[in-house]
Amino acid sequence: MRRFAFAVLALSIAGSLHASEPTDVAKKLAQDAVIVDTHIDAPELALDEWHDLGKRTPEREFDYPRAREGGLDVAWMSIYTSHDADETGKAWTLANNQIDFVTSLATHHSDKFALLLSPKDVDRQREGGRVLLPMGMENGGPIGDDIKNVEFFYNRGIRYITLAHGGNNRISDSSYQRKGKWGGLSPFGEQVVKEMNRLGIIVDVSHLSDEAVRDILKLTDVPVIASHSGMRHFTPNFMRNMDDSLAKEVAAHGGVIQISFGTVFLDADAAKAFDTRRWTLEDMKAAGKSQAEMEAWADQWKKDHPAPVLHTDAVVDQIDHAVKLVGIDHVGIGSDFDGVSGELPVELKSVADFPNLVDGLMKRGYKDADIRKILGGNMLRVWGEIEAKAQRK
Repeated sequence: MRRFAFAVLALSIAGSLHASEPTDVAKKLAQDAVIVDTHIDAPELALDEWHDLGKRTPEREFDYPRAREGGLDVAWMSIYTSHDADETGKAWTLANNQIDFVTSLATHHSDKFALLLSPKDVDRQREGGRVLLPMGMENGGPIGDDIKNVEFFYNRGIRYITLAHGGNNRISDSSYQRKGKWGGLSPFGEQVVKEMNRLGIIVDVSHLSDEAVRDILKLTDVPVIASHSGMRHFTPNFMRNMDDSLAKEVAAHGGVIQISFGTVFLDADAAKAFDTRRWTLEDMKAAGKSQAEMEAWADQWKKDHPAPVLHTDAVVDQIDHAVKLVGIDHVGIGSDFDGVSGELPVELKSVADFPNLVDGLMKRGYKDADIRKILGGNMLRVWGEIEAKAQRK
């Protein structure tokens, strides 16, 4: 245990020595640009331990003061439910409780936060330094078997839905499963996508199997997004990340790939370890191992496989690859802050750190206008196109 702790300390020291302060020019651009982060997991964490995110909250990676320090304007709140919650019938309640948390945050801190329901309202609502909170549902499990629930969640403020998460569900196959159930989208999933198109809810293809993504692209008449994914080019055989050929198809349909900051998305060894851990736990569960046994094994595994120490360059590498592959108009950012257990690059540990990303992009030669596209312009454009084609009555 002491040896492990010492190793983590040594890696932390090494990482801090590598870190550098962003330039004043980078800080200024981060404050001036509209920064849109399409995936922050604050609502899920609030179910276990509530914090007032209107104040500085060191236990979390997102709060209001640090969002303003980093220049974050639009922080998509992830309404996450697990595959297990879906199977046990808890997904509906968990999703609505998280939506209540986000709406309450905006209500109690109306000078700091505002719910965002349309990209048309960004400039008006962010006046006075407010951080805007649109909501995306991570896992379509709460929809259940009733197509009417898609509109129910639209009316509650949901503006994108990630159709599946850790397991194959009623809607779609998951990238995390070794074998699909539907060979892509289910028949019900096809109805869900059509209804999302009608309402103007963005279809999010992160977490889905390649076959499901292809099914969606054949079906949808508007662009889609990958709200928080990496590029599989850097993590071979890690199906959770976006394959180059699929990324091209998403872009050809007008969509955007939002690059995540989590080390598991950025590093091949971390991705391989993640998959091995997941599959081992699934095998243990199938073999009848107790929850305590599985948790003990998982804890030891994490100690034996610490996250790699990465830096901003690892994220910029992914952005570079995506831009060269699909073009500057189809790449954005979806950090996964509060969702990857702190396993993040040294210089990108919280929402205060967006100037470090801007600095990294500047050092690679990106022009201000293109940086603005990556930071949020591309995502807002796509959202506007999807909203414009909605056919709500």
